[in-house]
Amino acid sequence: MAVKYYTDDCSYRYPQKRLTAEWLREVARAEGYTLGDVCYIFCSSQRLLEMNRQYLGHDYFTDVITFDYSDRKKLRVVSGDIFIDVETVADNARQYGATTLQEMRRVVVHGVLHLCGQNDKTPRTNAQMHRKEDKYLKFWEKQ
Repeated sequence: MAVKYYTDDCSYRYPQKRLTAEWLREVARAEGYTLGDVCYIFCSSQRLLEMNRQYLGHDYFTDVITFDYSDRKKLRVVSGDIFIDVETVADNARQYGATTLQEMRRVVVHGVLHLCGQNDKTPRTNAQMHRKEDKYLKFWEKQ
């Protein structure tokens, strides 16, 4: 099982890929799952907007879209494709007073939490998602 990183319509290079993969395996394990094949695709805001329109019927920019291929019930393995808009992540980092890399790590773990079944559609589940992101970002800092 592997974590892979790609780009689509941008030149972003995510740093510390191996360390990130180890961290994400720990996140999945802490959530009760095994990390399967996960592909991160870093892309432009225009590319993710097109995907948001095409696959989700949403006509707005977003920082991440997760396509879940997990078998959480039987094998408890999480797998999927996680598309990240690097431009929106950079904008959000400025807005929230974080570095771009800090915000990128938040979005990277956000995608895996979706694969682990965490939702963020209601105020309550969104707050749970943020608490988990904060918790696992502290794991990162310990590495």
